[in-house]
Amino acid sequence: MGLEGKQAKLPVQQLIILSICRVAEPIALSSVFPYLPEMIESFDIPKKDVSKWAGIASAVFSLSQAVTGVFWGRAADRFGRKPVIMCGMLGIMITSLLFGFSKTLSWAIASRSIAGACNGNVGTMRTMVAELVPQKELQPRAFSVMPLVWTIGSIFGPAFGGALAKPATRHPGLFGKSRFFQQYPFALPNMIASLFFLVGLSVGILFLQETLESKKHRRDYGRALGSLLLRPFQRKKVKSFLQEEQSSPMMKHSRDSSAATLTQDGDHQPAPLRLAPPTYREVFWYQSNLNLLTYALLAMHSIAYDQLLPIFMHYPRRTDRSSDPDQQLPFKFTGGFGIDSDRIGLIFMLYAVIGCFIQFAIFPVLARRWGVLNCLKLVVIMFPLVYVATPFTALLPTQISQQIGLFVIMMFKCWAAIFAFPCTTILLTNSAKSLRILGTLNGFAVSLSALGRAAGPATGGWTFTLGVKIGYGILPWWTLAACAIVAAFPVWWLVEMDGFGGTAKDDTQEIEDEARYTDEVDVEDGGVTSDIRRAPKYHDDVDQRDDSATDHKVLGNGVQNHKVL
Repeated sequence: MGLEGKQAKLPVQQLIILSICRVAEPIALSSVFPYLPEMIESFDIPKKDVSKWAGIASAVFSLSQAVTGVFWGRAADRFGRKPVIMCGMLGIMITSLLFGFSKTLSWAIASRSIAGACNGNVGTMRTMVAELVPQKELQPRAFSVMPLVWTIGSIFGPAFGGALAKPATRHPGLFGKSRFFQQYPFALPNMIASLFFLVGLSVGILFLQETLESKKHRRDYGRALGSLLLRPFQRKKVKSFLQEEQSSPMMKHSRDSSAATLTQDGDHQPAPLRLAPPTYREVFWYQSNLNLLTYALLAMHSIAYDQLLPIFMHYPRRTDRSSDPDQQLPFKFTGGFGIDSDRIGLIFMLYAVIGCFIQFAIFPVLARRWGVLNCLKLVVIMFPLVYVATPFTALLPTQISQQIGLFVIMMFKCWAAIFAFPCTTILLTNSAKSLRILGTLNGFAVSLSALGRAAGPATGGWTFTLGVKIGYGILPWWTLAACAIVAAFPVWWLVEMDGFGGTAKDDTQEIEDEARYTDEVDVEDGGVTSDIRRAPKYHDDVDQRDDSATDHKVLGNGVQNHKVL
């Protein structure tokens, strides 16, 4: 029975495994937010300069990520998704520990920079989700999984980051006599985060499947070990991993020098053609470029807002505005909430819990009903309004009313961000001409969004410091509002593409069909290089991405001038 008659279903097991690998990263990164201002103060930095250095610490992380994002994307397209994810997790785990043991500002910033250089997993995991779930009707649910995991990690991260920072001071009954935690007051949250990385690495090595078409059928000794470990717990007799691999529809014959494959009917066919790395012309076209710009600008202002919130809440309150001539309402005023990292962590935890519900229960339903592009157009209007309103919560009379007022505004920001990021991810994925180039495209998305995340917090920290000096506390927030207005314009030129719904067999067939039009074949170094001088008319149709492009199998779209290695 063919696969065409079966209803498409989410690959739940692999999405859960990928989620376990993913959750350690938001836990480690978000646990820093509540105690970062206190950590910078512990390096003998003046309180007025804390926001500037907090912005720099965030900026160097994102700048390093921008430098290496394309490298990780190309590596994922060449070596496979799984090894790249495992290397990234190991690197972030090590650098998180280095950050926790920082004794100087330069040490902390250097460790954040190295962590950013190792952090290319977001693009690679996004590519894996696209390859696991090419069906457009399942994409809202599938692409909400990784943001949902991020939200869950953001619940636990700030909670134990704020609670476990400076444990000798906050929990003297347990850690008061520990010289270790007196010497390294911010090590404990990062040590706990490293345990999540160890769990993710173990699960990923043992059970995560490769999704890159050219690598997915190679022997995976990690999964073989995982199959052996699970065998005693399986109640019914099932095939081991090695047996499953040997009966795979696309199994390679190791003894066959022609590297043939075995179909479900037992027929031998040539192995799928290996293609050269995608060219930049294939990666970039009008809609992909617009999506990359939208994603980068969204990351810039949204992440900057989240980074500024703990600084704003930790900054001392002003209670003398009526007698201070420098405080001229409604626009010229300064001040924050004056609350500590414990309270900040609790607020962020509640923020993340509600976000988790919106992500899982509301976003997929509305995205399917209204369409991802319409949802994105709605929420980009909300960002500027949220940013403009935020600083005025400092004018409320009590700390409780300030926190309640800010939390209400944060809920609107939560709604907007939770819709905006998966919507842009789906639009970017479906704008790719082929799954073959998706790793590289997502690598560029990571790099460009990292530039935005570097520019946003750095600008936010600098404008916050400047606003305090000149007496205008609204300056950083209204600067973000202006950025959000600019970022909303490209959204109105986006087009919601049809996405991927083909199969690997379709991809291989179209590549082979394309090769038949080859006029010139050269033999070099024992390999065959295909130099296409004349191609069928449909390539121009695919490049223009007009309506006729949907008649072709999407996995082969835009594959041009490839080399058969």
